[in-house]
Amino acid sequence: MAVVDKWTGLGSALASFLFLWSMVQRHVPVTLSHRVATWANKLASYFNPYLEITISEYGAKRFRRSDFFLAAEAYLSDACAPRARKLKAELGRDSSNLQVSVGDNVEVTDAFQGATVWWYVAKKVPRSNVISLYGHQDEPRTYRVVFHRRHRDLVVGRYLPHVLQEGRAVTVRNRQRRLFTNNPSGGGRGRGDVWSHVAFEHPATFDTLAMDPEEKEEIVDDLEAFREAKDYYTKVGKAWKRGYLLYGPPGTGKSTMIAAMANFLDYDVYDLELTAVNNNTDLRKLFIETTGKSIIVIEDIDCSVDLTGKRKDKKAKSDKAADGDDKPKLPMEPDKDEGSKVTLSGLLNFIDGLWSACGGERIIIFTTNHKDKLDPALIRRGRMDRHIEMSYCRFRAFKVLAKNYLDVEEHELFGQIAQLLEETDMSPADVAENLMPMSKKKKRDANACFEGLVEALKQAKQEAAAKALAEAAKAKEEAEAKEKAEAEAKEAKEKDKAAAEATENRGEDKGKDSKMSNGEIKEGDK
Repeated sequence: MAVVDKWTGLGSALASFLFLWSMVQRHVPVTLSHRVATWANKLASYFNPYLEITISEYGAKRFRRSDFFLAAEAYLSDACAPRARKLKAELGRDSSNLQVSVGDNVEVTDAFQGATVWWYVAKKVPRSNVISLYGHQDEPRTYRVVFHRRHRDLVVGRYLPHVLQEGRAVTVRNRQRRLFTNNPSGGGRGRGDVWSHVAFEHPATFDTLAMDPEEKEEIVDDLEAFREAKDYYTKVGKAWKRGYLLYGPPGTGKSTMIAAMANFLDYDVYDLELTAVNNNTDLRKLFIETTGKSIIVIEDIDCSVDLTGKRKDKKAKSDKAADGDDKPKLPMEPDKDEGSKVTLSGLLNFIDGLWSACGGERIIIFTTNHKDKLDPALIRRGRMDRHIEMSYCRFRAFKVLAKNYLDVEEHELFGQIAQLLEETDMSPADVAENLMPMSKKKKRDANACFEGLVEALKQAKQEAAAKALAEAAKAKEEAEAKEKAEAEAKEAKEKDKAAAEATENRGEDKGKDSKMSNGEIKEGDK
């Protein structure tokens, strides 16, 4: 009973102390409270021999995650995860091996050259529960490194650089290439969630790409030169990036070319959807959140957004609607005009402005079916350094498809197919479709596939000829109609001119008659 009373009294005393301390904090000046806290920390340092280093996920006023934080995360997952009691599991690079990493709010221990180091993984908890109108934002995480003061030089001078080096090596070793897409702007996500990703598993390579072998070799050489040219780009004063414009009809392998580049360079792919970007500022934030060793892709750029600034009618309607509505809007309320406000100037700055030098080893690729529709400033050299035409399938590209799909390098129908491919425009996608076996029940051998391709090419040739004749006939009809309309207009103009002259002549004759009659009257008066 006495023990219970003792603990009850201790709890009451502690509660009274906390209450009094909260009252003191409310009424004591801020300067004095800070000074008291400083003295308390100094006093504690005399009795506490341990030091602490904090590694934040985001630095002060930084847009992207700290490289040191990412390296420490990789290092702990590799070296210290077996000693942690709270873990996270995810699939590894090949989507079959399981990778285990250190969870949040957990302590792990590491040893380095006789020194013991404690790592604490935690998230920053908000000081108060505030309901934000801007949606949920993820709390940034932090790592706290605790060690004895006598190991300060060892930890700062050797251990932390060791963590950085080993963490980067682990990242490269366990790196799983990813395919990213940008989230819609203004979605209320945290600053680290502007991109969503899945594993990049496209199997395309330059060996399987239906293209002239010489052209493929030139592209491969260009990519290898770029990958090894970091020092050269620094020497000439240029950002370590390169632009490629892929243009050509649909089905000619532009997307397959991008996948082959990514697999050859072992780069991530960022598929940028411009229609989901509100303005140039959001576009800049997306670029900052990309990593090195990546390919940034904007497909069908001529169809993505209006980059010519021709939004005057739309903007006028929006302004008119806004003038008639004086009701204030909450920050989370979207604008009535939800169209993208990305401009040509913003996109040009995205490609080769000052912000394009953030990071390095990036490739920017634009694809289009209509190169002539793009602004020359967008695709000039220095922005799109190399223009690659993805054209219709010719015989050398067909031989690549025949080898890939049917494992055939020579055939008696190759001569006829070569002639038809030179006379007919057929995309590699259509050619490949004719080379694929139909099904397990209806298997087709190489002879059947090539015969079917010959028939498809002949049919495409006939359709192209018929289309050309129809277009020629239509053009002739339009020309004849135009000539007829011009002749009728000329004839009508001549008739109008003749009628005007006749009217003018009648007016002159009437005037003469009037003068003559007036003269006769005067002579009669005399």
